[in-house]
Amino acid sequence: MLYIIIGEDCQDSLSKRAANRPAHLQRLHELRDQGRLILAGPMPAVDAVDPGPAGFTGSVIIAEFPSLADAQSWADAEPYLIGGVYTQVSVRPFKKVLP
Repeated sequence: MLYIIIGEDCQDSLSKRAANRPAHLQRLHELRDQGRLILAGPMPAVDAVDPGPAGFTGSVIIAEFPSLADAQSWADAEPYLIGGVYTQVSVRPFKKVLP
């Protein structure tokens, strides 16, 4: 089943994001290589592709996991959570309808 993982950034998260980005991307690449990643990306704090110093308010990941518990376990090991980028992470089932 698909699950949506929403991480909410702390204030002034850019330096923490930079420090933890390689490990964060490695895990996403693993999901992608397994054919389980639907989409992933950050949410800019302002209406711009590159928010500059405004940074990001969080991230969204939609991926396939065997169960909610597995998705939660994966999210709990997220480098952005462990590294203090995210103040919290929520995991919910997701049903893709379109496209």
